[in-house]
Amino acid sequence: MAERERPRRLLRLVQEGRLDLLRDELHPEDIPEARSRRWGRLGDTLLHHAARLGHRDVLEFLVRELGMDVEAANGDYKRPIHEAASMGHGECVSFLLERGASVDCLKKGDWTPLMMACTRKNLEVIRSLVEHGANPLLRNKDGWNCFHIASREGHPEVLRYLLDVSPGIWDTESTIRRTPLHTAAMHGCSRVVELLLERCHYLPDSRDKCGVTPFMDAIQNGHLDIARMLLEKHQEGHGHTILTLLSLGADLQAQDGKSRSALHAAVAGQQAEATRILLRAGLRDTPDGSGMLAQQLARKPEVIQVFQESQVTT
Repeated sequence: MAERERPRRLLRLVQEGRLDLLRDELHPEDIPEARSRRWGRLGDTLLHHAARLGHRDVLEFLVRELGMDVEAANGDYKRPIHEAASMGHGECVSFLLERGASVDCLKKGDWTPLMMACTRKNLEVIRSLVEHGANPLLRNKDGWNCFHIASREGHPEVLRYLLDVSPGIWDTESTIRRTPLHTAAMHGCSRVVELLLERCHYLPDSRDKCGVTPFMDAIQNGHLDIARMLLEKHQEGHGHTILTLLSLGADLQAQDGKSRSALHAAVAGQQAEATRILLRAGLRDTPDGSGMLAQQLARKPEVIQVFQESQVTT
């Protein structure tokens, strides 16, 4: 029983960062198994665990004294550097890079360590990866690069750095033609939207594969501050009236690929104020491609009340 418990104890000591006890517990005959043993469904090594939890001293012990491979991959092709980068452990990332870890290695879904780092707000880690040659323009299987990922997470300081080191990085679309502006608008990242409108050159009415614009994303998800920001930028750039701005282009009846208008988007999101703004601007409630009126999507009492107040009939 004691022999069967030894591997678990070693793993626990690595997870807890107990290097002193780990040295005492690890006998010479245990080293080959410790180097090769895998844990969990994905087959993580001790290096994966140490990197994920930020135990730099344990990581160094495992590499220097046990001879573990810094490029060991688990079942998702994730390396220890992916783990350290995704959790923002700068010292672990630096050590792994010094030991020759590949800076642009790919895990499942074609995610690089830099992409993983951009899910967090740790500029030290991001800068270290870039300075060691990480390519910010690489894309994952969904067509996102690290700039797109940072836009989703709402990190303007990370985006500023990426724009400084790669000025054209903003000009990217996912496989379904969504830009970082779409993503930031949908997730309510107002500071990011402000930065993107200031430093990048997105068209406010750019459409994804389904015909959705950043403005429609903002409206549907109730981010009216972002919707107004997009409208003001459009006004400055094209000199249209507020009615033209709300139309997202040619007229108030602008529609997506399923013949849904911005009004459909607002009502589907049960956004009463957004619905009121659009109706007051003169947007007519016309059927979408399936014959559905926006009013028929109203569920919340306050949205239903908006239509009653506006005397919109089905």
